[in-house]
Amino acid sequence: MKVVIQRCKSGSVSVNNELINKVDKGFVVLAGFHVTDTEEDIDYIVKKIVNLRVFDDENGVMNKNILDAGGEILSISQFTLQAITKDGNRPSWNEAMKGEEAIKLYELFNQKLNNQVKTYGGVFGADMLVKIDNDGPVTIIIDSKNK
Repeated sequence: MKVVIQRCKSGSVSVNNELINKVDKGFVVLAGFHVTDTEEDIDYIVKKIVNLRVFDDENGVMNKNILDAGGEILSISQFTLQAITKDGNRPSWNEAMKGEEAIKLYELFNQKLNNQVKTYGGVFGADMLVKIDNDGPVTIIIDSKNK
C-alpha cells in the first residue's frame, strides 16, 4: 500500500461538480493498493498516519501528530500511485489492485482511520476533482512495502 499524505489547511473532493466531502486542518491522503496488500499493510499505514508528527507545537517545531493538532482526514483512493514507470512512457497498472478487491481495502482503511481520527472519503472509482490547500508544503510518501 502506498500513500501520499499532504498536510492541509483545507481539502475537498467533488464528483460531477457536486461537493462530496471536505476537511479543514488535517491531511489529504491519497491511497493506492498493490495486488499483494492485506489488512496488515493497512494497519501499518494507519499507525504511521495517525502518529506522524508534522504539525507545529507551541515553539513552531513539527512535533504534534494529527490527534494532538485536532485535524481531520480526507481519504482519496488513487490506483495511479501503483504505476510502474520503469519501461517506456506509458505507465503500467499491472500491480494495482483491481476494483472489487481494492474497494474492500479502501473501505477498511477509512474505517480504521476513522476509529482514531475523523475521516471522510471520496467516491471509489469515480472521476474526482480533489482540491488541496497544502500547508507548508508538507508532503510525505509512505509505502508499506518499505517497512
